[in-house]
Amino acid sequence: MKKWLTALLMSTVLIITGCSNDSVGPSTDNSTLQNVLKKKKIVLGVAPGYFPFQMKSKEGDFIGYDIDLANEIGKELNVEVEFKQFVFDGLITAVQTGEVDLVVAGVTIRGDRALAVSLSNPYYKTGQALMVPDGDTSTKSWEDLDVKGKKIAVGIGTTGSLLAKDLFKNAQVMDFDDFPLAATAMTQGQADAVIYDEPAIAVWKLQNKGQVTQVEGLISAENLGIVVKKNDFETLQWLNSFLDSYIESPQELSSRAKWFETSDWLDKVVED
Repeated sequence: MKKWLTALLMSTVLIITGCSNDSVGPSTDNSTLQNVLKKKKIVLGVAPGYFPFQMKSKEGDFIGYDIDLANEIGKELNVEVEFKQFVFDGLITAVQTGEVDLVVAGVTIRGDRALAVSLSNPYYKTGQALMVPDGDTSTKSWEDLDVKGKKIAVGIGTTGSLLAKDLFKNAQVMDFDDFPLAATAMTQGQADAVIYDEPAIAVWKLQNKGQVTQVEGLISAENLGIVVKKNDFETLQWLNSFLDSYIESPQELSSRAKWFETSDWLDKVVED
């Protein structure tokens, strides 16, 4: 009887111990954060052409508000920072396949994207705007362009692209690899308007004075977030904590002032 009771107690201890180990918390074996700390390097996916968030300088360096944010992440983790360039439409796949650790590329937080990846808390609030040639005095809203024969240029895979395809029932929506190509197509007469994030359109107006204008008001409002692989909760929690301390810090305010409040950097970047 005693032997039977002893065996039972030992079995119970083993079961409880096993359960305790399993319930300590989520496994970090597949944590991007842990992998980054282990290899001492973080690889970030970017898609230059989204002014002033991310551009390429004439020397071939990545620069912009998003790039400053990415470098601060690397600094906080004390790891090397590497950037990998993609067409915007390929960024989500790059995270899913592990080709990059994170994406910091002006990605709008949306429900459909959250089905494929996880997204951090917002680090910037923006919205979609409508840009038309400077000589266009008749377009007061997007509805004025929703007629047969009109063409709307957008960046493939962007929120502007999805929004345009949802809004326009009669006009043709034309996908381009990035915003500069879409904007250039419009100025060359291949399209009647462009839908894209308002900050980028504001910068494009500075670069092309007298050629383009922005229709008053925003078509939509969005928040930008950092992309992480699906359900990587440890990395997501760290990023959200980092953003809480970074937003409105001296470093972030300085970056914001540099890229959004001045235009001195415009002659240093590649425009196409």
